[in-house]
Amino acid sequence: MKTKQLQSSICLRATHFFSAPLLVCALIFTSLLTAQVQVDAELRPRFEYRHGFGTLFPNNVDAAAFISQRTRLNASYSDEKLDFYLSVHDIRVWGDVPQLNVADRNGLGLHEAWGQLRFTPEFSVKLGRQVLAYDDQRILGGVDWAQQGRSHDVALLQFRKKQLEVHFGAGFNQDGQSLTGTVLNTNTYKAMQYLWLHRDWQDFQVSLLILNNGRQFIDTDDAANTETRYGQTLGSHLEFGRDRLNLMGNIYYQTGRDVNDNKLNAYLVGLESKYEVQSGFTLILGGELQSGNDWGSPINGDNKAFSPLYGTNHKFNGLMDYFYVGNHTDNVGLLDLYVGTIIKTGEKSSLNLRLHHFNAAAELTGTASKQLGAEADLVFNYNFSPTVNIKAGYSHLFPTEGMEFLKNNFDNNANYWGWAMVTIKPVLFKRE
Repeated sequence: MKTKQLQSSICLRATHFFSAPLLVCALIFTSLLTAQVQVDAELRPRFEYRHGFGTLFPNNVDAAAFISQRTRLNASYSDEKLDFYLSVHDIRVWGDVPQLNVADRNGLGLHEAWGQLRFTPEFSVKLGRQVLAYDDQRILGGVDWAQQGRSHDVALLQFRKKQLEVHFGAGFNQDGQSLTGTVLNTNTYKAMQYLWLHRDWQDFQVSLLILNNGRQFIDTDDAANTETRYGQTLGSHLEFGRDRLNLMGNIYYQTGRDVNDNKLNAYLVGLESKYEVQSGFTLILGGELQSGNDWGSPINGDNKAFSPLYGTNHKFNGLMDYFYVGNHTDNVGLLDLYVGTIIKTGEKSSLNLRLHHFNAAAELTGTASKQLGAEADLVFNYNFSPTVNIKAGYSHLFPTEGMEFLKNNFDNNANYWGWAMVTIKPVLFKRE
């Protein structure tokens, strides 16, 4: 009798042991049947030859040549009330890890991980690490050219009804979990809040941005003086398109305080026009002015140099990244006048050309002219297939004496940069 009871008990426990995972699997499977799920990947190797990229090329050094690579795996899930997205990536340079490696040099990174709760069809909240890319990405952008890209840890409230869209985002950064203190030691914002409003009409679009950017100031001599200092960016992005003409404009103003407690008083004004002269040939004409400080630094506590903050700066002011890509901060500003064309060279290919003329917006050191030089950017784009894209480019900078003063290099070498990139983006799994 005891043997039969023992066997019955064992069978009952085994049923419970196996039924729990089976129940979980059944629930997941049922959920997947009613949800949209997609898994996709990206592989993006890029070769670069740098001979004056980012700054003037000095004497007695060799050009840089390397192949960088981004590998990403992305997964998305969507049901009636929830959107979830996860993106992990590996960023490397070919050869930076030995062939017989025990562990990778950098390891995997988390590019995005967010969940979006949809309370109503119009209102939702998005939480987690995410890309902030608005309008032409002048102030907030994904910086996709950089292999690592840019993403933020923020909470984002979103409202959309018909042609009106409103976003309110806020982020608060900390080095880690602690029992006391909230001092941030990394070079990013301590706290940031922004309000973005967008309205569409038939031929016209307008966006308004109010951004409060708080940078951590650390006083190593007096801890009581450590504080977060806030600067505000206010402005608008406008677009108009009809028939073959497209116009785009930016106007932004910065006030408040920078991290060094200088008073901010800076502005950006930009205008670009595109006109399709004929099918397959588009002409571009534009200009952008960013204010700056005379002689390259704030004077008497006033900072007049505009900062594009967290925008995709590689997209603007020439592809060779001489301005605002990890450089040119609190400097003499910039006046960038440019012309360009987009030529469709085939059903799947195009050729983009831009010519920039650079001038300082404020006075340079000494008697140097405000003229900084010119840059030519040529980019070829080819869609090999729906999942494979090939790009190649060449850029050449023609500096003047003003650029030599600005970069403190008078070696008078040629400055150019070439690159080629393949982007492979397959969809590995999809259920709708």
